[in-house]
Amino acid sequence: MKRKRILNLILLLVAALAVSACGGGSGGSGGEAGFIGIAMPTKSSERWVHDGNNMKAEFEKRGYKVDLQYAEDIVENQVSQIENMITKGVDVLVIAAIDGESLTNVLEKANSQGIKIISYDRLIRKTPHVSYYATFDNFKVGVLQGSYIEQALGLKEGKGPFNIELFAGSPDDNNAYFFFDGAMSVLQPYIDNGQLVVRSGQTDFDQVATLRWDGATAQARMDNLLSAYYTTERVDAVLSPYDGISIGVISSLKGVGYGSADKPMPVITGQDAELASIKSIIAGEQTSTIFKDTRELAKKAVEMAEAVLKGEEPEVNDTTTYDNGVKVVPSYLLEPVLVDKSNYKEVLIDSGYYTEDQLK
Repeated sequence: MKRKRILNLILLLVAALAVSACGGGSGGSGGEAGFIGIAMPTKSSERWVHDGNNMKAEFEKRGYKVDLQYAEDIVENQVSQIENMITKGVDVLVIAAIDGESLTNVLEKANSQGIKIISYDRLIRKTPHVSYYATFDNFKVGVLQGSYIEQALGLKEGKGPFNIELFAGSPDDNNAYFFFDGAMSVLQPYIDNGQLVVRSGQTDFDQVATLRWDGATAQARMDNLLSAYYTTERVDAVLSPYDGISIGVISSLKGVGYGSADKPMPVITGQDAELASIKSIIAGEQTSTIFKDTRELAKKAVEMAEAVLKGEEPEVNDTTTYDNGVKVVPSYLLEPVLVDKSNYKEVLIDSGYYTEDQLK
């Protein structure tokens, strides 16, 4: 009987150790520090893949369990993914919203469970339940784009007139308005005095917006602009807020002969320093982009989440700019960097963001 009791005790100990090793059924490894849900918009844009992976790695390095999901630019998918994260019991949600105004109900549910919400790069609107916002100086992004066109065309020196067409980002992304307003703060005076001519007449955000930042949509619009307004005139510059839009615009321009010796590419801006666009810049097609180091943004979001979990106040450097329609969200803004053919090696390769082999 004594031997049987000892055997039973051994079996109970083994069972207890097995349950402990499984993490109580929570799935995955780690998670001692807390459970983080990361909701990203899409894998079709290279930058969001970097953002998600960088955050996941940083959280896991600090001992957090992570659920990272991509919604492929379908709002209903993102709502469902966030609901699932709430059900799983996450402590903090880090969300880059597809549609900044579509999450009010699901975030109400998260708040009722005591879950804190960090808005990541895209401001979540129409809810009081966003604790903090990690992003870049989005107005400055637009200023850098507009200033590049100003410098490349010699507008300060009085050169012109030049033909320009304008593109903006998705109307459901709050950042798109900041990018456009920043760029137009530089370009509008030159449009007003005639140094820049928008032959299409399309200068309002609503006229030039590109739903979901879609490159194919931008290409189709550029096709229409070229056939309607540029059969005899040439385009000298295109304000593009994002690399995926820039690639679509370039495809359209190449389709009607731009990029040749007698018909060079116009000045074309961009944003996010995506690999295809850096190669395009090296090849002399796209002219510039804005580099936003997602490694640094990921670290900032992780620091915010960690502070919130510890009951501390995260570091912020802006408490006035980002009004989401219900509250001004305390924010940390990182600095964007303009990249063109002259400095891409220094900014992107020397920093380890890309390797030389990747850019071949």
